[in-house]
Amino acid sequence: MSLLNAVENPVRATGSRSQASLTAIAAQMPSVDLDQLSQIASLQTRVDTKYLLTPEQMVAVLNQTGAHLRVLQIDGKRSFGYESVYFDTTALRTFRDHRQGRRLRFKVRTRLYRNSGECMLEVKAKKARRKTVKRRMAYPPAERFALNAEGRKFVAEVLRAQYGTQAPELIPALRGTYLRTTFVDAHEGTRMTCDTDLAWENDSQRVSGPDSVVVETKSAAGTSRVDRALRDLGIRPVKISKYCVGTALLHPHLPANPWNQLLREEFGWRRESVPLPTGF
Repeated sequence: MSLLNAVENPVRATGSRSQASLTAIAAQMPSVDLDQLSQIASLQTRVDTKYLLTPEQMVAVLNQTGAHLRVLQIDGKRSFGYESVYFDTTALRTFRDHRQGRRLRFKVRTRLYRNSGECMLEVKAKKARRKTVKRRMAYPPAERFALNAEGRKFVAEVLRAQYGTQAPELIPALRGTYLRTTFVDAHEGTRMTCDTDLAWENDSQRVSGPDSVVVETKSAAGTSRVDRALRDLGIRPVKISKYCVGTALLHPHLPANPWNQLLREEFGWRRESVPLPTGF
Protein backbone atom coordinates (compact mmCIF):
# COMPACT_ATOMS: atom_id res chain seq x y z
CA MET A 1 0.00 0.00 0.00
CA SER A 2 1.47 3.33 -0.99
CA LEU A 3 1.93 5.79 1.83
CA LEU A 4 1.28 8.72 -0.46
CA ASN A 5 -1.90 7.24 -1.89
CA ALA A 6 -3.34 5.52 1.14
CA VAL A 7 -6.90 4.31 0.73
CA GLU A 8 -9.44 5.94 3.02
CA ASN A 9 -10.31 2.73 4.83
CA PRO A 10 -11.62 2.82 8.41
CA VAL A 11 -9.45 1.36 11.14
CA ARG A 12 -9.67 -2.40 10.96
CA ALA A 13 -12.09 -4.18 13.27
CA THR A 14 -10.34 -5.25 16.44
CA GLY A 15 -10.42 -8.59 18.14
CA SER A 16 -7.61 -7.81 20.58
CA ARG A 17 -7.94 -8.63 24.26
CA SER A 18 -6.42 -5.26 25.11
CA GLN A 19 -9.12 -3.31 23.31
CA ALA A 20 -11.87 -5.57 24.63
CA SER A 21 -10.67 -4.98 28.21
CA LEU A 22 -10.56 -1.22 27.71
CA THR A 23 -13.99 -1.15 26.12
CA ALA A 24 -15.56 -3.12 28.97
CA ILE A 25 -14.09 -0.93 31.73
CA ALA A 26 -14.60 2.41 29.95
CA ALA A 27 -18.28 1.60 29.40
CA GLN A 28 -18.84 1.69 33.17
CA MET A 29 -17.12 5.03 33.82
CA PRO A 30 -18.50 8.59 33.82
CA SER A 31 -17.64 10.56 30.70
CA VAL A 32 -16.46 14.01 29.62
CA ASP A 33 -16.81 15.67 26.26
CA LEU A 34 -13.98 17.24 24.29
CA ASP A 35 -14.60 20.77 25.60
CA GLN A 36 -14.58 19.54 29.19
CA LEU A 37 -11.38 17.60 28.57
CA SER A 38 -9.68 20.72 27.21
CA GLN A 39 -10.81 22.79 30.20
CA ILE A 40 -9.65 20.18 32.72
CA ALA A 41 -6.31 19.15 31.20
CA SER A 42 -5.19 20.83 27.99
CA LEU A 43 -1.49 20.28 28.95
CA GLN A 44 0.15 21.57 25.79
CA THR A 45 3.37 21.80 27.82
CA ARG A 46 3.74 18.67 29.92
CA VAL A 47 5.74 15.64 31.01
CA ASP A 48 4.84 12.51 29.04
CA THR A 49 5.53 9.16 30.72
CA LYS A 50 4.99 5.93 28.78
CA TYR A 51 4.32 2.32 29.74
CA LEU A 52 3.59 -0.91 27.88
CA LEU A 53 0.96 -2.99 29.67
CA THR A 54 -0.65 -6.37 29.23
CA PRO A 55 -4.47 -6.43 29.24
CA GLU A 56 -4.36 -7.77 32.81
CA GLN A 57 -2.11 -4.93 34.00
CA MET A 58 -4.37 -2.40 32.31
CA VAL A 59 -7.39 -3.80 34.15
CA ALA A 60 -5.48 -3.69 37.45
CA VAL A 61 -4.46 -0.04 37.14
CA LEU A 62 -7.94 1.07 36.05
CA ASN A 63 -9.50 -0.85 38.93
CA GLN A 64 -7.15 1.01 41.30
CA THR A 65 -7.64 4.52 39.83
CA GLY A 66 -10.96 4.35 38.01
CA ALA A 67 -12.96 6.03 40.77
CA HIS A 68 -11.02 9.25 40.04
CA LEU A 69 -11.15 9.07 36.26
CA ARG A 70 -13.56 10.02 33.51
CA VAL A 71 -13.42 8.80 29.95
CA LEU A 72 -13.65 10.94 26.83
CA GLN A 73 -16.88 10.33 24.92
CA ILE A 74 -17.79 11.82 21.53
CA ASP A 75 -21.03 10.97 19.72
CA GLY A 76 -21.53 7.98 21.99
CA LYS A 77 -18.08 6.50 21.28
CA ARG A 78 -15.30 6.02 23.80
CA SER A 79 -12.53 4.59 21.59
CA PHE A 80 -11.40 6.37 18.45
CA GLY A 81 -9.41 5.56 15.36
CA TYR A 82 -6.24 7.62 14.85
CA GLU A 83 -3.92 7.87 11.90
CA SER A 84 -0.53 9.61 12.09
CA VAL A 85 1.72 10.41 9.15
CA TYR A 86 5.23 11.19 10.39
CA PHE A 87 7.68 13.36 8.49
CA ASP A 88 11.44 13.01 8.59
CA THR A 89 14.47 13.83 6.47
CA THR A 90 15.76 11.40 3.85
CA ALA A 91 18.51 10.50 6.34
CA LEU A 92 15.91 9.96 9.12
CA ARG A 93 17.27 12.76 11.29
CA THR A 94 14.27 12.71 13.63
CA PHE A 95 14.65 8.98 14.26
CA ARG A 96 18.41 9.31 14.75
CA ASP A 97 18.06 12.27 17.13
CA HIS A 98 15.66 10.24 19.28
CA ARG A 99 17.88 7.16 19.12
CA GLN A 100 20.88 9.22 20.27
CA GLY A 101 18.83 10.86 23.04
CA ARG A 102 19.51 14.40 21.92
CA ARG A 103 18.17 16.84 24.48
CA LEU A 104 16.57 19.10 21.87
CA ARG A 105 14.63 17.03 19.37
CA PHE A 106 11.29 17.17 17.60
CA LYS A 107 8.65 15.23 15.70
CA VAL A 108 6.40 16.47 12.92
CA ARG A 109 3.22 14.63 11.99
CA THR A 110 -0.26 15.01 10.62
CA ARG A 111 -2.95 13.38 12.70
CA LEU A 112 -6.28 12.29 11.29
CA TYR A 113 -9.11 11.65 13.72
CA ARG A 114 -10.90 8.98 11.72
CA ASN A 115 -14.24 9.18 13.48
CA SER A 116 -14.68 12.91 12.87
CA GLY A 117 -12.51 13.39 9.77
CA GLU A 118 -10.68 16.28 11.47
CA CYS A 119 -6.97 16.59 10.71
CA MET A 120 -4.19 18.49 12.46
CA LEU A 121 -0.53 19.23 11.75
CA GLU A 122 1.47 18.88 14.94
CA VAL A 123 5.01 19.67 16.03
CA LYS A 124 6.22 18.13 19.30
CA ALA A 125 9.41 19.75 20.60
CA LYS A 126 11.36 18.18 23.45
CA LYS A 127 12.77 20.72 25.89
CA ALA A 128 14.88 20.56 29.02
CA ARG A 129 13.72 18.68 32.15
CA ARG A 130 11.62 16.17 30.14
CA LYS A 131 9.18 18.87 29.06
CA THR A 132 7.41 18.48 25.72
CA VAL A 133 5.84 21.44 23.92
CA LYS A 134 3.17 20.62 21.35
CA ARG A 135 1.96 23.10 18.74
CA ARG A 136 -0.77 22.27 16.24
CA MET A 137 -2.84 23.74 13.43
CA ALA A 138 -5.83 22.56 11.43
CA TYR A 139 -4.79 20.82 8.23
CA PRO A 140 -6.64 19.65 5.10
CA PRO A 141 -7.25 15.89 5.45
CA ALA A 142 -6.68 15.27 1.75
CA GLU A 143 -3.19 16.82 2.03
CA ARG A 144 -2.03 14.96 5.11
CA PHE A 145 0.60 12.88 3.25
CA ALA A 146 2.67 15.97 2.41
CA LEU A 147 3.58 19.34 3.89
CA ASN A 148 1.99 22.15 1.90
CA ALA A 149 3.35 25.70 1.89
CA GLU A 150 1.36 26.71 4.97
CA GLY A 151 2.44 23.55 6.78
CA ARG A 152 6.13 24.11 6.03
CA LYS A 153 5.82 27.69 7.27
CA PHE A 154 4.15 26.51 10.49
CA VAL A 155 6.87 23.91 11.16
CA ALA A 156 9.60 26.46 10.47
CA GLU A 157 8.05 29.00 12.84
CA VAL A 158 7.69 26.48 15.67
CA LEU A 159 11.26 25.19 15.38
CA ARG A 160 12.65 28.72 15.15
CA ALA A 161 10.69 29.76 18.25
CA GLN A 162 11.64 26.67 20.28
CA TYR A 163 15.25 26.11 19.20
CA GLY A 164 16.30 29.09 17.10
CA THR A 165 17.05 26.74 14.19
CA GLN A 166 15.87 26.32 10.62
CA ALA A 167 13.55 23.48 9.69
CA PRO A 168 15.09 20.69 7.59
CA GLU A 169 13.52 19.39 4.40
CA LEU A 170 10.90 16.87 5.51
CA ILE A 171 9.19 14.05 3.60
CA PRO A 172 6.57 11.46 4.69
CA ALA A 173 8.37 8.59 6.44
CA LEU A 174 5.65 6.27 7.71
CA ARG A 175 1.95 5.99 8.46
CA GLY A 176 0.72 4.61 11.78
CA THR A 177 -2.79 3.62 12.90
CA TYR A 178 -4.22 2.67 16.28
CA LEU A 179 -7.25 2.91 18.54
CA ARG A 180 -7.17 5.35 21.46
CA THR A 181 -9.15 5.66 24.68
CA THR A 182 -8.52 8.80 26.75
CA PHE A 183 -9.05 9.23 30.49
CA VAL A 184 -8.87 12.41 32.56
CA ASP A 185 -8.44 13.00 36.29
CA ALA A 186 -10.54 16.10 36.94
CA HIS A 187 -9.10 16.69 40.41
CA GLU A 188 -5.46 16.58 39.32
CA GLY A 189 -5.95 18.01 35.83
CA THR A 190 -4.01 15.10 34.30
CA ARG A 191 -4.66 12.79 31.37
CA MET A 192 -3.93 9.22 30.34
CA THR A 193 -4.18 7.81 26.83
CA CYS A 194 -4.41 4.10 26.09
CA ASP A 195 -3.51 2.95 22.57
CA THR A 196 -4.18 -0.51 21.16
CA ASP A 197 -4.02 -2.30 17.80
CA LEU A 198 -0.93 -0.46 16.60
CA ALA A 199 0.16 -0.89 12.97
CA TRP A 200 2.69 0.91 10.75
CA GLU A 201 3.35 1.00 7.04
CA ASN A 202 5.44 2.67 4.39
CA ASP A 203 5.49 2.31 0.63
CA SER A 204 6.74 -1.28 0.76
CA GLN A 205 5.45 -3.08 3.85
CA ARG A 206 3.13 -3.17 6.85
CA VAL A 207 3.85 -4.36 10.41
CA SER A 208 1.70 -4.71 13.54
CA GLY A 209 2.31 -4.42 17.25
CA PRO A 210 1.57 -6.94 20.04
CA ASP A 211 -1.72 -7.36 21.89
CA SER A 212 -0.68 -4.78 24.50
CA VAL A 213 -1.65 -1.28 25.63
CA VAL A 214 0.66 1.68 25.14
CA VAL A 215 -0.17 3.95 28.07
CA GLU A 216 0.97 7.55 28.18
CA THR A 217 0.36 9.75 31.20
CA LYS A 218 0.41 13.50 30.66
CA SER A 219 0.93 15.77 33.63
CA ALA A 220 2.76 18.91 34.65
CA ALA A 221 5.39 17.05 36.67
CA GLY A 222 5.19 13.38 35.66
CA THR A 223 3.67 12.24 38.97
CA SER A 224 -0.01 11.71 38.26
CA ARG A 225 -2.29 9.40 40.24
CA VAL A 226 -1.96 6.81 37.48
CA ASP A 227 1.85 7.03 37.59
CA ARG A 228 1.75 6.39 41.32
CA ALA A 229 -0.64 3.44 40.89
CA LEU A 230 1.58 1.91 38.23
CA ARG A 231 4.60 2.28 40.49
CA ASP A 232 2.69 0.58 43.34
CA LEU A 233 1.93 -2.31 40.98
CA GLY A 234 5.64 -2.65 40.18
CA ILE A 235 5.26 -1.34 36.62
CA ARG A 236 8.00 0.99 35.45
CA PRO A 237 8.09 3.47 32.56
CA VAL A 238 9.55 2.33 29.26
CA LYS A 239 11.31 4.12 26.46
CA ILE A 240 8.86 3.80 23.61
CA SER A 241 8.03 6.08 20.74
CA LYS A 242 5.41 4.93 18.26
CA TYR A 243 7.32 6.63 15.46
CA CYS A 244 10.70 5.18 16.44
CA VAL A 245 9.34 1.68 17.08
CA GLY A 246 7.53 1.73 13.74
CA THR A 247 10.67 2.95 11.98
CA ALA A 248 12.79 0.21 13.57
CA LEU A 249 10.28 -2.47 12.58
CA LEU A 250 10.07 -1.20 9.01
CA HIS A 251 13.87 -0.71 8.76
CA PRO A 252 15.35 -3.61 10.79
CA HIS A 253 18.88 -2.87 9.57
CA LEU A 254 18.95 0.43 11.50
CA PRO A 255 20.46 0.54 15.01
CA ALA A 256 17.72 1.07 17.60
CA ASN A 257 19.76 0.98 20.81
CA PRO A 258 17.32 2.57 23.30
CA TRP A 259 14.52 0.18 22.32
CA ASN A 260 16.44 -3.05 21.55
CA GLN A 261 15.17 -5.05 24.53
CA LEU A 262 11.61 -3.80 24.17
CA LEU A 263 11.61 -4.50 20.43
CA ARG A 264 12.97 -8.02 20.89
CA GLU A 265 10.76 -9.02 23.81
CA GLU A 266 7.49 -7.36 22.86
CA PHE A 267 7.59 -6.90 19.08
CA GLY A 268 9.59 -9.95 17.95
CA TRP A 269 12.19 -7.68 16.32
CA ARG A 270 15.65 -8.79 15.36
CA ARG A 271 18.15 -6.44 13.81
CA GLU A 272 19.24 -7.40 10.34
CA SER A 273 22.79 -6.95 9.15
CA VAL A 274 23.45 -4.66 6.22
CA PRO A 275 24.69 -6.64 3.19
CA LEU A 276 28.27 -5.86 2.20
CA PRO A 277 28.83 -4.37 -1.26
CA THR A 278 29.55 -6.79 -4.08
CA GLY A 279 33.22 -7.81 -4.13
CA PHE A 280 33.77 -7.94 -0.35
